[in-house]
Amino acid sequence: QVQLVESGGGLVEAGGSLTVSCVASAYVFTNYHTAWFRQAPGKERQFVASITWSSSSVYYEESVKGRFTISRDNAKNTVYLHMNNLQPEDTATYYCAAALRGSGIFPFRPNYWGQGTQVTVSS
Repeated sequence: QVQLVESGGGLVEAGGSLTVSCVASAYVFTNYHTAWFRQAPGKERQFVASITWSSSSVYYEESVKGRFTISRDNAKNTVYLHMNNLQPEDTATYYCAAALRGSGIFPFRPNYWGQGTQVTVSS
């Protein structure tokens, strides 16, 4: 069983930046690829970005390319999402996800989910 705990959400003005983090309890974090999804009120959960266990490959949803950066620190069992130039449409609950290494990173098919952290962007 893997537990994922997100943190770092908050309220930010449009054009601002924010970094959310996710700490995994996995005994061997490098057995998992990781990703970020988001869900806005009344909408389906949407893929945002993913990264392989070794950080050798990343994948982004089109609307966040050039603004968001996913990274991970295996020594800290942590994956990050650095978000720049945030816009009101980025407002959502952001979820961390993990998938065993045997799967690809897009489409990302999670084996585990975190509880989410709220990001609100004011206009």
